[in-house]
This record gives sequence, C-alpha cells and structure tokens, in this order.
Amino acid sequence: MSGIADVIDTLWADVTTQVTASTSAALWPLGVVAVCLLVPQLWHLVRHVVTIAHEAGHATVATLLGRDVRGIRLHSDTSGLTTHSGSTKRLPLALTAFAGYPAPAVVGVLAAAFLRQGYAFALLWVVVILLVLVLVQIRNVYGFVVMVLAIGGFGWLAWSAPDAWRIGVAYGVAWLLLLGAVRAVVELHGSRRSAGGRSSDADALARATRIPGVIWVGVFWLVTVACAAGGAWLMLGDVLDR
Repeated sequence: MSGIADVIDTLWADVTTQVTASTSAALWPLGVVAVCLLVPQLWHLVRHVVTIAHEAGHATVATLLGRDVRGIRLHSDTSGLTTHSGSTKRLPLALTAFAGYPAPAVVGVLAAAFLRQGYAFALLWVVVILLVLVLVQIRNVYGFVVMVLAIGGFGWLAWSAPDAWRIGVAYGVAWLLLLGAVRAVVELHGSRRSAGGRSSDADALARATRIPGVIWVGVFWLVTVACAAGGAWLMLGDVLDR
C-alpha cells in the first residue's frame, strides 16, 4: 500500500506543481512544430495528434447532444471517422459536424491556458487521460496501435522525462494543436476542390444548413486562426515581457 501511496503522492505533486518557463523553453517547441508543419513526412506523422483531437471533438459533441457514438476510426492517411446515430434533426447533425475542425484549436487554447498558469506537468497528465478516453472508442486495429503508442509515449514523458523535456513537450503539444488546426483547414479547402466537395465536414454542414460548404471552410479558418492567436498570446505574453 505504501508503494501506491508514493505513486499517488508523486502524481499529485506533478499536477499541482507550477513551473515558470523561460523564453527559450516556450519558443523552441514552436520552432520544432513549424518544421513539422513544413516537412510533409513529419506533418504526416504528427498530424495524427490533430486527427485524434478532431475526432474526439465530434464524439464529445455527439455525446453531449444525446447521440449514440458507435466508435472512432483512425486511418494510416491521417484521416479519421467518428460514427454516431440518433436524431436526424438538422441542428444536432450540424453541431456534431461542426465540432471536428475547431476541436484541436479549442483544446490548444485550453492547453495554452494551463501553460500560462504554469501547469505544464499537469497538462501532460491531462493529455494522457484524454488519450485513454479516446482509446475506449477506437474501433480499428490501426487506430488502436496509434493510440497505444501515443499513450505510452506521453505517459513516459509525463512520468520519467527530465523537467526541461516535459515543459518543452507541453508547449509543443499546444503549438501543434493550434497551428496544426489551421493547416488542417487549409488542407480541407484543397481536398474539397480536388474531390468536388462531397464528403467533408463542410459538406455535411452544407447539407444540414443549406449554407455552401466553402462558407463553412471559411468559418473553420476564422475560428482556428483566432484560437491560434489567442493561444500564442497566452503562452508568450508573459514570457516575452520578462
């Protein structure tokens, strides 16, 4: 029992410890994320994080609206699919469809708020918990493998990595969600043009609201850019003023 108590004490100390990040600690993760966004091979790898948040957004809003979430699938091309059933009323369908693209950006802002308060270590544990919750909904082998690897990686970082690395990764996650959300919307616009606009979230919104899909792409872009600006201010405002 004493071993369990020690583990609980360690976890509690982590989630309640406030740390002050230096300017370099807040900025070097931004540089790493920028490289990942620009290099196609790296973007393909880290985009899974954005997709997980995207699908979790669909699943969360669907659940809040009383819909039955059947499961989440993650694919090797970094796309995802959340299946749900329930009312065929347009408003719940529209809100669930809308939730996906803004979700990574919204989570990124919340992560930035954690970091502004100094809770970088707590943020990593929150990420682990959220990944476990998503894992329960995964319904394909590839998605299961991705989630297990993500949980293992973030779990190791949260528990064993040096403090400097944990702070850097916490900032990196926030930057990736904020900026990756914007890039995902840009990709959405390109994919809709090449595919003729038939199967994206924007097109699902167009069918539910009678508002053209391109308008919804613009709304996604405005929301994600606003979140990126707000998250950047939260993370860098105090740091750059020192």
